[in-house]
Parts: sequence; C-alpha cells; structure tokens
Amino acid sequence: MPPFDIVGPEAISEGTATDAYFTRTETTLRHAGRNPRVVAEVTADQFPDGDFELLAGVKDAAALLSGRGVDVDAMCEGQLFDGGPVLRIEGPYLEFARFETSLLGFLSHASGMATAALAARRAAPESTVLSFGARHVHPSIAAVVERSALLAGLDGFSHVAAGEVLGREAGGTMPHALLICFGRGKQETAWRAFDEAVGPEVPRVALCDTYGDEVGEVLRAVETLGDDLDSVRIDTTGSRRGDLRHIIREIRWELDARGHEDVDVFASGGLGPDALRSLRDVADGFGVGGYVSDADPVDFALDIVEVEGEPAAKRGKLSGTKQAYRTPDGGHHVGLADREGPAAAEPLLEALIRDGEVVREFDLDAATERALADASATGFGGD
Repeated sequence: MPPFDIVGPEAISEGTATDAYFTRTETTLRHAGRNPRVVAEVTADQFPDGDFELLAGVKDAAALLSGRGVDVDAMCEGQLFDGGPVLRIEGPYLEFARFETSLLGFLSHASGMATAALAARRAAPESTVLSFGARHVHPSIAAVVERSALLAGLDGFSHVAAGEVLGREAGGTMPHALLICFGRGKQETAWRAFDEAVGPEVPRVALCDTYGDEVGEVLRAVETLGDDLDSVRIDTTGSRRGDLRHIIREIRWELDARGHEDVDVFASGGLGPDALRSLRDVADGFGVGGYVSDADPVDFALDIVEVEGEPAAKRGKLSGTKQAYRTPDGGHHVGLADREGPAAAEPLLEALIRDGEVVREFDLDAATERALADASATGFGGD
C-alpha cells in the first residue's frame, strides 16, 4: 500500500482515474460494436447570466487528451466566460469517454481557485497580493493552487515544491512558530537570528503580533533591525485583533512619526476581497489564503451535443455544436457554431488539439495578461 492516498499521474493518463460507469459504458459500447463520432462540450451554464468566471486548467486538459484520436477546441487560459462551452471535443466517443472525470476535475478545481484569486486581485489592484493557501489543500495539488493564483495576477506564492513544478521561486519569511521557539519576550532575539541566518536576497519582513500589542512589537522590530527592515506583517487571529484597519493605520502613523516611511505594512490571516478593499489604502500588501485555495470548484459538466453529425442532447441541455463570443463592449454571447456570430465579436473557442496533437503553447504570463485585460473589459470584480 502506498504511503499517501494519492492517485498518481499514471492512473490519470491511463484513464483509471475515472468513475466506474465510464468503464462499464466502454464495455457496453464495445460489446454492441458501437463507437459513434460525437461532439461533446464542457459547460457550466447554458446561457449567459452576468456571472463571469475565469478559465484555468486548460494546460492539464490538453496533456490529458493529447495522443487521442480527437480534435479539441477550447478557450484560452485566462479567459473569462459566462455560459456556453469552454471546451469542445470531436471524435469517436470511446477515444475520450473514460477521461471525462479527470478532464472536469482539471478544469473545475483550477477555474474555481483562479476566479477567486482574480476577485482578490481586482479588489486591491495596486497592492502586492500573495497566495498563502496551499496548506488548506492536499499537498499533491499545491502547484495547481499556486498556478491558478499566478494566472489570475497574484504576485507570488509560498509553496516551495509548487515553485519547483512551476519554475518560480516561492516566497515567505517567518511564521509565529519561529518567534515562539525563541520564547515569550524574546522577539528581538528571533528577528535578529532570522536576519543573521537567511540570505540577503530574502526580504526582512518581521512578524509583529505573536505575544503583544501589534504597534508595540512593530516598534521593537524597527529598533532591532533598523534600516535592514523591509516590512512588518500583521497576522493576528481574528478573535483577538479587533479593528484591523485601525490597527494598521496606527502602525503606519507610528512608523512615519519615527522616520520609517520606507517600512511597508503587510496583512494576512483570513482575508478576502472585501477586506482587501477596506485595507488597500492603508496596507502595502496582503497574503490571501483560504479565500483562494478553499474556493468552490466551477460546476462544469460534459455533454454530448451531436452524434454522427446530428444535433443531440439530454433534457435541459442545448443540442448542436456551439461557439462563444466576446463583443467589444465586454459582452459574452453563445450561438450555434455554423451561424454568424454577433457583429465585431471575437470567437473564443480556438484550436487546442488536432488529430491528437496539441497545437497551442501555454504561456503563464500571457494568460495572466489576458485575465487582467478581460476583467477590465467585462467589469469583473470592479468597485
């Protein structure tokens, strides 16, 4: 028995990371000698309702479906969507039937976290916002959390192994545990030891709320580290911190009064978009954790909409191959793919796989730029 309850990449690639009824569907269709050519679409909502979400997970979806005898069209990562298909598969059904479970998992989970991260980004567009939420999820998907956060425009993340997967360096300085290990009243010793131990490339960010009043600990940190101090972080548990905005304003005042205008104030601990909006004019940066990593997955479903060239769909779903469009005013529209779209509209589903070969490159920075531009165009998360 393996040491951890993890479904590995081999099971995902081979298609055993699936629901049992798909393997029985395969058995039944093969027994009947039936393998129709179908069009299947992944959708969250059939029609636009004004509630945009951010698409992520397309890179993993492409890796999953590559090498199969299918053509796939999809929106680009970092595209906001509001109804209609985000991904479309065309080919013999048995080429992809057993991969539906993993495909939806890739898209649903990453898109939910990316949507939440974009809401946080838009709530404090001029602030540094970091992803601190990997501790809330199974460690096997930490890189998915951090990639979703980066895709949405967050400035960095904390998980070391995720950074190795993504080719980005994780950030972070000290937890309360470090201060506690040195003992009550020994905060200066802990801050000084940190300063002496870590490399010069690591910013000197002192955690200043472990035992005492936040303002008092901040002033002690300034006295200890002097000009080497880059920032102070406040992470007081919600049950003890009171009015966080007032605390940060007081910290800022006392720092400025002593000539430390260059020391930034960073806040973390249970923060979401509403908190960021209320604090963005007094704090310089934020750590956002559970709001991103605990986000509900987008409720995607995969449905067959065409069989052997004929429209087909179950009750409650729209038959026929469809296209989604973005109009210059930021509107989202859905129509049949063989009909003319809205005037001056951009079709959003583009080639992803042709004859089993991935025909698209994945650039995380480009996806981030797309997400931020699309958020502005659609008004997502605006004040």
